[in-house]
Amino acid sequence: MTLPDLDDLIAEVDRRCDTAHRPGGQEQPDWLALLTVAAQLAGQLQALADDLVEDYVEHCRMHGSSWTDIGGALGVSRQAVQQRFHAPHKRYGPETMTEGLRQAMVHVKQAAVHHRNNYIGTEHLLWGLTAEDNTATRLLRAAEIAPETVHRSVGDRLSMGASQAAERIAWTPYSRKAIALAEARSGERGAERIDCDDLLVGLAGVGRGVAADILTEAGFDPAATATNA
Repeated sequence: MTLPDLDDLIAEVDRRCDTAHRPGGQEQPDWLALLTVAAQLAGQLQALADDLVEDYVEHCRMHGSSWTDIGGALGVSRQAVQQRFHAPHKRYGPETMTEGLRQAMVHVKQAAVHHRNNYIGTEHLLWGLTAEDNTATRLLRAAEIAPETVHRSVGDRLSMGASQAAERIAWTPYSRKAIALAEARSGERGAERIDCDDLLVGLAGVGRGVAADILTEAGFDPAATATNA
C-alpha cells in the first residue's frame, strides 16, 4: 500500500472544499474554508493512526508485553503509555449474548483462524453473522438484501495472513465499537442479551471498516431498520 504524500492530501482538500473556489477564478480562494477542511482531514487521519497503534498495543498486552516494553517501542515512558492506553476494554462474554450470537461467534473465530489473521475485524464479524439463519440475516431480508450476497462479498474481502492460530485473538477498535453499539441497541430494546441483529446494526453504525463498506454497498440503512427484528 502506497501512503499518500502531501501533494495527495492537498489535492484531497481541494476536492472536498467546493465552497472555497469562487466563480470565475478571478479572486483568491477562500483559504479559511480550505484550512477548515484540511483540519478535518488531518483529524480523520490522526484518529485512524490512533486506532492502528491502539490495536497493536492491545495485542502486545494480550501476549504478555509489559507497559515498560510497550513504552520503549513507542519511544515514550511507561507512565505516558499507561495513561494513554490503560483504560480497560469491556469484555463481552458468552453470558452477554443470545444463543444465536454465540453460534455466530463460532463462525467469526473460525474465519479468523482459517485465514491466519491475528485479529477479529468487522469483516470477520459480518462473515459470522451471515453464515447461517439468525436475526441478522432476517433483518437483511426485511431490508430486501440477500444475506448470501453479503456473505460472498465478505468472503471476497477476507485476506490470508501469516499468523499462527491464537487462543485469544484481539478485536480491532472498530469491532469493539460495533459491539458497544450493539449492546446499546439491545438495551434500548429492553433485551437482556445482545443478539445478531444488534451487532449487524452496530457494524453499520460504526461507519468505517470493511463491514460498514459492504453493508453500505448492499444498501443497508441502520436508521431505517434498527427497530425491526
